Amino acid sequence: MSVRRFWASASTLVLAAVAALGIAQPASASSAAADGYVALGDSYSSGVGAGSYLSDSGDCRRSTNAYPYLWAAANSPSSFAFVACSGATTSSVAGSQLGALSSSTGLVSVTAGGNDVGFADVMQDCVLSSEATCLSSVSSAVSQIQNSLPSGLGSLYGSIRSRAPQAHVVVLGYPRFYQLSGSCIAGLSEKERAAINNASDVLNGVIAKQAANAGFTFSSVVDEFTGHELCSGDAWLHSVTLPVYNSYHPKAAGQSGGYLPAFRSAA
Repeated sequence: MSVRRFWASASTLVLAAVAALGIAQPASASSAAADGYVALGDSYSSGVGAGSYLSDSGDCRRSTNAYPYLWAAANSPSSFAFVACSGATTSSVAGSQLGALSSSTGLVSVTAGGNDVGFADVMQDCVLSSEATCLSSVSSAVSQIQNSLPSGLGSLYGSIRSRAPQAHVVVLGYPRFYQLSGSCIAGLSEKERAAINNASDVLNGVIAKQAANAGFTFSSVVDEFTGHELCSGDAWLHSVTLPVYNSYHPKAAGQSGGYLPAFRSAA
């Protein structure tokens, strides 16, 4: 298999976050635990890159090091449905994961959006092609984020609310990939890294706005990952690596030190 096909088949990449935004008051851990917890979403919620995958999760790669599993282990909800799956889009979350929700669901977490706009292809272009091709690919993704993603997110969030009308829903963002002017001496140019970070802000700004429109709580992970981006010297994210699906996903330390505190503070 060629490197390009390898990249095309990799689990999708999702990018960085903006400041937290939400209008719902967070439920306490104890009240949420009493009603059960459902973890929806893509590879950043399933725990791709964190290892220790549950044997029955297959290609969804649900990890015991992922923030939903860690939160459930610490808070003992009355029930826990871990259905997040690598590669999920807003439409596939809506089509295949929402059966875990019910009128008695008390807490929901979700990450979704990056797969809808093709960030796997963006990173493939940036890693394997010229700077000009990378910047063009990033620009195309930003256009999709602004023009087509809002409707997909709005539809998904509406379906979550319909299935779980009493639930406190936490929508999490994605960590910024790069520390600019950092320790990296090879790889992408600073211009490419800055463009990817900017696209991350646009992506998460759209996600945050749609979450607020739905009455959900958006929780950023950007503060938690600051100082732990790629090129920081202490990255909580995988760079290009094997197996390829781990690339640009949080390590176990990113789940426990980044996502778990961000979710815990909002749940």
